[in-house]
Amino acid sequence: MTAQVLPPLNAAELEQVARRDASEQLIVVDREDREIGPAGKLEVHVDGRLHRAFSILVFNARGELLLQRRADAKYHFANRWSNTCCGHPRPGETTVAGAGRRLKEEFGFRVPLTERNELIYRAEDQASGLIEHEYLHIYHGHFTDDPQPDPSEVGAWRWMSVAAIRRALRMHPEWFTPWFAILVDRLLPPED
Repeated sequence: MTAQVLPPLNAAELEQVARRDASEQLIVVDREDREIGPAGKLEVHVDGRLHRAFSILVFNARGELLLQRRADAKYHFANRWSNTCCGHPRPGETTVAGAGRRLKEEFGFRVPLTERNELIYRAEDQASGLIEHEYLHIYHGHFTDDPQPDPSEVGAWRWMSVAAIRRALRMHPEWFTPWFAILVDRLLPPED
């Protein structure tokens, strides 16, 4: 299946996305995922502070993973292919509740999510100068229909086999987010 491309946002929609990002609060944590306190989303990514986050991997009945190309309005790692959904729980929100909320916001559906792993990683986006430093909770889910993505979040989407993902990562690592490469390497089954 080829990628399904979404229409770009207009200027007013881009401004709304920027305001939303500027007002959002994240949970800063220590290396044991103990909460230190809230902080602004953009300031955390400027400073590179460790914060709580999640990544979601949603598979269909054929074992293909739902990928998204991050929208060009994203504040960092824009236009890069990545796992189904990423995000941050809000202060006072459980991580799994935040993951369910973001999956619905980004792709328009909810599914049961199971936490499979945790890891810490750090990556700098050369284009924006922002730093992603996350204590990452990784969730898996299953979905069989076509999603209804939000174009302020998702620029394109597609279902892709793990073998095809691994080949694409080897040939064009620059097409993907750095955390996605880590997730594929550590968590998805090796090629036969």
